[in-house]
Amino acid sequence: MTKAIVIGASGQLGQCLQAVAKEKGSEELVFLSREAADIADTNSLRNAFATYKPAYCINCAAYTAVDKAEDEPEASRQINRDGVMNLSMLCREFGATLIHVSTDFVFSGENLHPLSETDATAPVNIYGATKLEGEQAITANLEQYFILRTSWLYSEYGNNFVKTMLRFGREREELRVIWDQIGTPTYAIDLAQAVFRIIESGSQSYGIYHYSNEGLTSWYDFAKSIFEISQTSVRVVPVRTSEYITKARRPAFSVLDKTKIKQKLGLEIPHWRDSLKTCISRL
Repeated sequence: MTKAIVIGASGQLGQCLQAVAKEKGSEELVFLSREAADIADTNSLRNAFATYKPAYCINCAAYTAVDKAEDEPEASRQINRDGVMNLSMLCREFGATLIHVSTDFVFSGENLHPLSETDATAPVNIYGATKLEGEQAITANLEQYFILRTSWLYSEYGNNFVKTMLRFGREREELRVIWDQIGTPTYAIDLAQAVFRIIESGSQSYGIYHYSNEGLTSWYDFAKSIFEISQTSVRVVPVRTSEYITKARRPAFSVLDKTKIKQKLGLEIPHWRDSLKTCISRL
């Protein structure tokens, strides 16, 4: 039996899991691209489960184009809801535990306190709504699951805020960045380490968990820290959300309370600035 298959292995978190697996010398994970296992194609997924008979299925596949989802709700649902439903049904059929990555966007952002797993969900955009529907598909059909809600994901891999800021910092003299949205950056390598912790521990404390780095910040202060740590000289101007029009609304406050995952898995979670320093040093 294969320890785990990773769906969406070519995405940011999938690449981070590959990096952590290499660092650990682990050969127990099988990384499957969309061509090898398409989350929207039940037959494709069934072949992967039948071939590898995994103890765990790690789902990194998602429709993450937040603004584009407003124009493509069905495309978003096909992956974030229907694809996740496919995985949950196959995990139940093959006796596998599902580790699924979700988002802080399932919350409205109106509650100004660190959000726990039991706080009421109320997405303010299509992306958040379809991710919540994916969570509900899992909880309705499967008992053996870990749903990991995370926020503001970045790393050396893929497209993300840190890499975009570093590129803009080289190209421009001034940047305007939102200061009235508050959350916590999450280094995807740290999240990948938490996924490995779940598997290595053999925990059966199934359910929904929150994982981000420690601390909180605004996008403006996050950008300022990126330029400070990377010693990039660029003027950063704080702007309100109302001055930066996007198709999809964003939660104004989405700081996640990590008490549950720290207690259940004995995790020590790094502060976001410490992890940012690590990422930039690797870049």
